[in-house]
Amino acid sequence: MKIGIIPARYASTRFPGKPLALIHNKPMIQHVYEKCKEADLDDLFVATDDERIRKAVENFGGKVIMTHSNHASGTDRCAEAAKTLNLNNTDVIINIQGDEPFIRKEEINLLSNLFDNQNIQIATLAKPIANEEELNNPNKVKVVFTNTNKALYFSRSTIPYITSYGLQVTGYKHIGIYAYRNDVLQQITQLPVSTLEEIEKLEQLRWLENDFAIHVQICYHESVAIDTPEDLENIIEEKGEGRKEKGALPSPFFLSPLNP
Repeated sequence: MKIGIIPARYASTRFPGKPLALIHNKPMIQHVYEKCKEADLDDLFVATDDERIRKAVENFGGKVIMTHSNHASGTDRCAEAAKTLNLNNTDVIINIQGDEPFIRKEEINLLSNLFDNQNIQIATLAKPIANEEELNNPNKVKVVFTNTNKALYFSRSTIPYITSYGLQVTGYKHIGIYAYRNDVLQQITQLPVSTLEEIEKLEQLRWLENDFAIHVQICYHESVAIDTPEDLENIIEEKGEGRKEKGALPSPFFLSPLNP
């Protein structure tokens, strides 16, 4: 089975109550849920610790799983929800961020279909980087991977590091949606915080440090995440649905060394 889980908490530091913020008269979590329902999933749930979110989801006919309030990440919340559902070890959980109301079924399906390969443990998406500013921005997580698309490293730093003028570079930006087999999800959420995770503040480095393989699937679309009230205002001001395209297929670009 392939189960979509949308972790949702009320107490966001930068945007309290974000899942319930209205976009075109619907709470954000409803937009996310309805988009996910279009994907090829066997079932879909919101995982939350907040009664207000639970009531909102049930009001629009969605399914909710109540979880503890002390989870450090959406991954941890998904793991508890999967336990509550009593899923099999080989079932696949797709962890879908609750602040992307314009997420598309295409990216969800692209990720979940990877698990037709029984050797896949964890999978995520990455998109070619369109410009040098994005490559150098520490708020944009980058990833490098092997010829068989296994992640080597994720970083807020610029990777790969450019050492010579005129090199043609295709950098990859990590798109923060994950999928895991249930047995692997339960294992990675029991691991202690790792050194690299603590340094970079990226939980996926804990998994790599403990020898779990992360498959990186390339995609060419990125939905808009809403992190702050200002982001929401910008979305509402957009024409139509407000979905901003981030470009289809960026070409490789030429960079100079960072420290010439």
